[in-house]
Amino acid sequence: MKANIHPTYYENALVTCACGTSWVTGSTKQAIQVTICSQCHPFYTGEQRIVDTVGRVERFVKRLEARQSANARQEIEAKVRKESEEAARKARARGDNPEKAVAEVVAKYAAGQAA
Repeated sequence: MKANIHPTYYENALVTCACGTSWVTGSTKQAIQVTICSQCHPFYTGEQRIVDTVGRVERFVKRLEARQSANARQEIEAKVRKESEEAARKARARGDNPEKAVAEVVAKYAAGQAA
């Protein structure tokens, strides 16, 4: 081995966490500052928490809700379209006014949306 190339090893290096916990270990630095340790890490403590400093979680939830509401609206529109076409077809077969049948279907869904 080459001489004088290895860093100094400190057997009593002090590790201090942001939560206030500290312990002694061996290291090439005399003092080490850490932001999280086994005393405060959610995996070890069992508590569920989300560290969100920029609002990313809220933005994600908003996008998810918007996407889900858009999908639900499209499904309802497709259902109304299908039912109105069926009602118009039946009205034509009976000799009734197909536009009136379509208006009744649309009014039924509009009343359901308002409720």
